[in-house]
Amino acid sequence: MLIANAPCSWGITYPTGNDYSWQRYLDEVAAAGYRGTELGPFGFLPKDAELLKAELATRSLEMIGATHVHTFGDATSAPVLMQTLRELASLLVSLGAKHLVIMDESNFYPKGQEGVLDAAGWAGLIQMVRDGQALVEGEYGLQLSFHPHIGTAIEREAQIERLLAETDIALCFDTGHHAFWDQDPLAYMERVFQRIAYMHLKNVNGAVRRRVLEGELSVADSYDAGVMCPLPDGVVDIQAVMRLLEARGFVGPIVVEQDVAADARETPLELATRNLAYMNAIAK
Repeated sequence: MLIANAPCSWGITYPTGNDYSWQRYLDEVAAAGYRGTELGPFGFLPKDAELLKAELATRSLEMIGATHVHTFGDATSAPVLMQTLRELASLLVSLGAKHLVIMDESNFYPKGQEGVLDAAGWAGLIQMVRDGQALVEGEYGLQLSFHPHIGTAIEREAQIERLLAETDIALCFDTGHHAFWDQDPLAYMERVFQRIAYMHLKNVNGAVRRRVLEGELSVADSYDAGVMCPLPDGVVDIQAVMRLLEARGFVGPIVVEQDVAADARETPLELATRNLAYMNAIAK
């Protein structure tokens, strides 16, 4: 299985204003030993397909897909979504990638109302997912997946199951985001495995999670507090996750992601290197 990483592990969540240039990101993800990368926020890496192909090739990197964040809670944003998906899908096809992931935007929701949608809001989300799938899969031949994410309209199992029941969309399953609310990632993977097309591997610091569950720490502040910890250090049994993927013959992308805590003693490069060493040890 090819193990990839993504710009978010370097704190890159927007196209501009980052601490890392796109060249340095590509240098470091390759230096950490990865052979695959996600595109990151659209516009961070070059949109010029030929330039990006050349830059990837010089570092022996493969573009495996992209994760696009959109305000699914705002039904009026549908035209923007469709236009962006066209641009993204076209670039990914040019780069030889096979996957595109979509997820809801947590910053859309007011504080204290994270992920809350009324009936009309949910209907709008579902319609955008259906239309996006028809476009990406029907016109571009890519696999579209939806990423459940904390702080959004689709984060808990009941919400995921409702999405799966009302659409044909596949899942990008994130072990850390699933475990954040004390849900069992492995058990849920067993239940919905046929709908999983893409994997994000994260782990969760149990002590920080407990502070969130007990109301001592907000979801937003938990990131800086290190709730998403390095793969070897958390409560999710990543080895068991990998055994399940291997036993079921999973062929989709596997992407390591690392949200960096505010007081992290390791650099993104050091964290990425340690996470890959852990993954490589599992494979032996």
